[in-house]
Amino acid sequence: MADDTVKVTGGAEVPDVSPGAGFQVFVDMANLHNKLKLLNYDDEYVMKWRMKPISRIHFSVTTNPGDQLHAFIALSAWLFQKGGIRFEKPSEDDDQSVLLQNIIAQFKKLGHDITISANKLRSGSGESVVYILNRLADDALKKISFTWRLPEKPDELPDADDSGPKDDDNEIDVNKIDEEMFNRDTDADEYEEDEAILNMEALTKLGLKSSSVGAAAMSEPEVRPELIMESTTDATEWKLEVERVLPQLKVTFKAENKDWRARQEQRLTYKSQIATSLKDAEQMLTRFHTDIAKSLEKITTREQYINSQLNDHVHEFHQQQDLLAQAKQHYRHISSGITEKSQQLTQITAELSQIKEEMEETGQNVTDGGPLVKIKKAIEELNRDIIRVDVRIAVLEHTLMQSKVREKEEANDEKADYLLNELEFD
Repeated sequence: MADDTVKVTGGAEVPDVSPGAGFQVFVDMANLHNKLKLLNYDDEYVMKWRMKPISRIHFSVTTNPGDQLHAFIALSAWLFQKGGIRFEKPSEDDDQSVLLQNIIAQFKKLGHDITISANKLRSGSGESVVYILNRLADDALKKISFTWRLPEKPDELPDADDSGPKDDDNEIDVNKIDEEMFNRDTDADEYEEDEAILNMEALTKLGLKSSSVGAAAMSEPEVRPELIMESTTDATEWKLEVERVLPQLKVTFKAENKDWRARQEQRLTYKSQIATSLKDAEQMLTRFHTDIAKSLEKITTREQYINSQLNDHVHEFHQQQDLLAQAKQHYRHISSGITEKSQQLTQITAELSQIKEEMEETGQNVTDGGPLVKIKKAIEELNRDIIRVDVRIAVLEHTLMQSKVREKEEANDEKADYLLNELEFD
């Protein structure tokens, strides 16, 4: 790919791409969503495979990598199957790394050039994921022989404005009529919700204006209903039709809420109702006030009686509280002294235990005959060693004496030989 950067006057380099390139992934994701709709993925993927439906930006941004990766693997497997390639439906226990490698391998077998590693697909979102799914969706559409047809332009109807001159007074504003009928129906619901209301004013306007629209659409001359003086309808048929429709018709003339007379009557009605309710409420409130006052008086009287009866007990209770406070203070003071004495007792007990241990060790050493036995054994061992040494000394002395005797004999023999040799020379 050529260098996508261009140099500007200041020497800095800027990417030679469209400012909207960062949003291309959303466009591709929207195209993928439309292709999935064409592949009937709602029934075959969502319903049969029991998978969650994806939105139009599901793989465009990272929201939940775990769920997105599982959805990508499952959707890829489904698209492989739609494209005529055998690919097992993944489960949650399968190794996702192995599944991603299999998806990339199968994708390359389809003839698509791709240099994406499995690590880039592990997030489950981004351009690489959307690109793979788009190519798989294209292959699936080719497998079912789907072709895009050219758009068909609908036949244009003749414009009503060109059929004749416009009459502003007879032109129907449908939105305005719908709004007026909706407002009137809403106001009527406050009085009769379940009854059908026939708005005579709107029907009259509609009857006066409908002929002009029909005439404009059919390119016929305009005829005003008020100019028709004679009717061609059979009177007998008209009466039969009226008798048939009459039970279903009900005309209701409702008063405008903005009319001050209706509000005046309503105000007087409310005033009479409030006056009637106020009398009952005043009687009830008066009775409640009397009962509450009597109850409060009884409570006050009994409280005073109880206080008068319990004055001595209350005074005694206060005295006992004072004595208890003094006893607690004395107890805290004594407890502090007991703590110090307890520490001293613990220290003395430890020293006494140490002295007792030393005395026990000394007594055991005095009365114990073990050292004497050891000394006797050592003396006997020394005596045996002395005897062995004496024997060795005697042996050495005997050996030395023999060697001296042997030397002396040898010396005597040499001397005798010498003397004999001298005598022979003489």
